[in-house]
Amino acid sequence: MLKVGDPVPEFELVSQNGPVKSSDLLGKRYVLYFYPADDTPGCTKEACSFRDHLPRFTSLGVPVYGVSPQDVNSKQKFADKYGLNFPLLADTDHKVAEAFGAWGEKSMYGKKYMGILRTTFVIGADGKVEHVWEKVKPEGHAEEVYRWLNPSAAEEATPEPSRKAASAKRKSQAKKN
Repeated sequence: MLKVGDPVPEFELVSQNGPVKSSDLLGKRYVLYFYPADDTPGCTKEACSFRDHLPRFTSLGVPVYGVSPQDVNSKQKFADKYGLNFPLLADTDHKVAEAFGAWGEKSMYGKKYMGILRTTFVIGADGKVEHVWEKVKPEGHAEEVYRWLNPSAAEEATPEPSRKAASAKRKSQAKKN
């Protein structure tokens, strides 16, 4: 796992919006969060939270990038379904996740397997890690990252979910009934 002060490994991944290269991000501070899978309950909560907070990140000049092993078509469907307004990077061979230390052994129902370890990095303009969150809980995480980036934000109200998010939530609840 990369630690604070470590240089970010070079990477080039494709998103639903086109290619993203680490070399193009030098000189900018950004958030890079690793999540296990597109359109799953926890990952959707986390992505929608970053979507809803994106204007706040943008006001700080800090872009957000999500990374998971699914392909670009999956990223596009996920972004379209939930109105995700930031790049989702396809790390299909999980080499970038491995380089960051966000790929490792997981366990579910007693079965062990390899996968993405839900982790978030703030990368400084100098290309070095500024902060790391490991074993991230999706609920409230975007707010946590924003408050770390902007400690004076403690008094700000949490953004309301977008209309598309509220509509998706109503549809999901209707299916359950």
